[in-house]
Amino acid sequence: MLTLEIHELRLPEGRFVRTASPVPGCARSDLPPLPRGGSPLWMRSLVLILCLGFLGWFPVATAATTTQIELWLSADQAKPGETVTAALQLKMAPKWHSYWKFSGDSGEGTRIQWELPAGWEAGEMEWPIPEKLVVADLTTYVHHGEILLLTPLKIPLNAAVGEVVVKGKVVWQECEEVCIRGKKEVEARLRIGDSTQLSARAPRIESARLKVPRSDPRLPLSASLRTGAAPDTRILTIQWADSAPAGGFDFFPYPDQGIEVGGATDQLKDGLPAGTAAIRKTLTLSDGKVPPRIRGVAAWGSMEGREVELDLIHPGVDASPMGAAATPGGEGLGKDQAGAKPAAPRSLWWMLIFAFVGGLILNFMPCVLPVIALKVLSFVNQSKESPHRTKSLGLLYGVGVLVSFLTLSLFAIGVQSTGGLASWGMALQNQVFRAVLTVVVTLVALNLFGVFEVTLHGGVMGAASQLTSKEGFGGAFFNGVLATVLATPCTAPFLGAALAFAFTQPAAITCLLFLTAGAGFASPFVLLCWNPAWIRWLPKPGVWMLRFKVAMGFPMLATAVWLFWFTAPRYGKSGVLWFGLFLVVVAMTAWIIGEFVQKSGKNKAFAGVAALALFLGGYAGLMEGQLQWRKSPERQVVNSLKEGPDGIDWQPWSPEAVQAARDKGVPVLVDFTADNCLNCQVNKKTSLEIESTRAKLREIGAVALLGDFTDEDPRIAAELQRYQRAGVPLVLVYPKNKANPPIVLPVLLTPAIVLDALKRASDT
Repeated sequence: MLTLEIHELRLPEGRFVRTASPVPGCARSDLPPLPRGGSPLWMRSLVLILCLGFLGWFPVATAATTTQIELWLSADQAKPGETVTAALQLKMAPKWHSYWKFSGDSGEGTRIQWELPAGWEAGEMEWPIPEKLVVADLTTYVHHGEILLLTPLKIPLNAAVGEVVVKGKVVWQECEEVCIRGKKEVEARLRIGDSTQLSARAPRIESARLKVPRSDPRLPLSASLRTGAAPDTRILTIQWADSAPAGGFDFFPYPDQGIEVGGATDQLKDGLPAGTAAIRKTLTLSDGKVPPRIRGVAAWGSMEGREVELDLIHPGVDASPMGAAATPGGEGLGKDQAGAKPAAPRSLWWMLIFAFVGGLILNFMPCVLPVIALKVLSFVNQSKESPHRTKSLGLLYGVGVLVSFLTLSLFAIGVQSTGGLASWGMALQNQVFRAVLTVVVTLVALNLFGVFEVTLHGGVMGAASQLTSKEGFGGAFFNGVLATVLATPCTAPFLGAALAFAFTQPAAITCLLFLTAGAGFASPFVLLCWNPAWIRWLPKPGVWMLRFKVAMGFPMLATAVWLFWFTAPRYGKSGVLWFGLFLVVVAMTAWIIGEFVQKSGKNKAFAGVAALALFLGGYAGLMEGQLQWRKSPERQVVNSLKEGPDGIDWQPWSPEAVQAARDKGVPVLVDFTADNCLNCQVNKKTSLEIESTRAKLREIGAVALLGDFTDEDPRIAAELQRYQRAGVPLVLVYPKNKANPPIVLPVLLTPAIVLDALKRASDT
């Protein structure tokens, strides 16, 4: 016999709330549980009708709710025709919960009724993965803590310039020991202008977007049905065809599909092939008909999941357990668009191996080539050292690398803890850091040229160069630091996947993966230092070393020019002039120190004061006065990124631009790049900005989009994480059939790889 208790709670101002138990989140612990075999459907329906009916008959004022509701926008200013993201923030009190889009056996999902300016269009609300709450044999899908519900808002092309107000009426249900229905009106303001300016909330919105399950046709899932115990029931089996997921595998159905999916999930273990996982759920047919497919979210753990549409294999049809794939179009399993095996869930041990191998390969990436000059010079200097000292110098270089990688990991953890998106090259996305690094590398080059020498009393201007070139322990350590810093703009095979995985893990795992990558990066130099016999082929020290040292200054000077190339223009049209003049002041200061402080025996004090005055005057007048270098420059908004009359007609990347091109049924080439990424520049010169690629793009009518990640961009950071890349380069080719996923190209390109991807994109 089912006992239904009605609880009456007195609230302020004489209001009452009546709740019925059992309801998930509102059940009393002293009530007897329902039979495990499942209560009859009519009885469960009666309970739900009564419970929800009481909630509806006795509404509660909004003031009685505990959930905080706010409306955020991804931009402070946007252009007509663009799409902005509206984020509805729900911040629930401890122990309270709200409901997912499909609440399950009880409850009501959050919804919003938009009040938008004329011509605006609101898309479908996007939800994070829910939690499953089971009370008294009833299952609901809920959210605790803080969540963001995202909705794309399309601005019409004829929107007038000026400020607009975006409003909405939110209705939600929150439960703990009682269930309360809340209502609130929210609003946010947006300026319509001729450029786009992201809001301060944009990083948190993009971070929340990563938690929204996305369609992934590569998922090795299959579904099959068999007849259940009753005529209107079916047993649904969903199987994972690759390595078993690390977290608990489950399926959360979407509402309004003509079937009722039972909340209980049986994890199958016996009789499965090695490395697979399977679950079993019960379906109840609403009208006696089996739908051709079922939509929902396949999730493993609380943070990782994908939106899937499973083709259902009907009873009586010959169906192997792997007979159908979880693809949006119901396509069969197989290799993905790039011809690779579907990606398996990531193992920590495999990621550690990837991190070490990727760090090792990073030594041979174009970004690190300028640092080879310092390493070669170190080998030459150490050829005359004792084996013990050579080993010590090698170890200190390795320590410098590991400390630098650990610092980068802590920086990434800090960024993510504030709601931002971490990426491998984010240090060089900071304009102030780039300017300082340009000055440091310039000083290193000047020291190698002999403009000034490094002594223990070299002064402030010689401090950076002293660290890099002196033949001591400090120099070895700082060489490791500088090598790491100059390596951050580029990634390497295996390294991108490992670091992208690291950004999704707890802090301890993130640090471990970064340190493993650092160990791989430092290992060649350390091993050579610990095997002095391997460097005995070097000539004996002599006068030639002075010339060799000067020669090594040219690669370092080229690095300084490279840094200057993508740093100065960010300060506007006059940035090249003023920052260039400041580097001249730095060089002149170094020359005065070298000629009149270090070499001359007279008037050293006067020369030192003159050098200091020159440097401080140049800094105050040029860097602070003209450039205002510590103020982040505004992002330049351009319509075309074409580099020359014969270049590819690149257009600025945005998710909306990709969608618009795919809606037209044309292939899309997307290049996520950065001026500070030498790998990206190599790809452009050898495989993208070449005649054969340009001709192929014209032949197939493709759209080319360029995502510039030189400066921080949370949207690009989100795309990199979505495709398991820790940094640029990332090149995607979208087929003309928008149902097909993009082809992900490797880190280093060849013309054949690009042309083959474009050909397949035009055929599919």
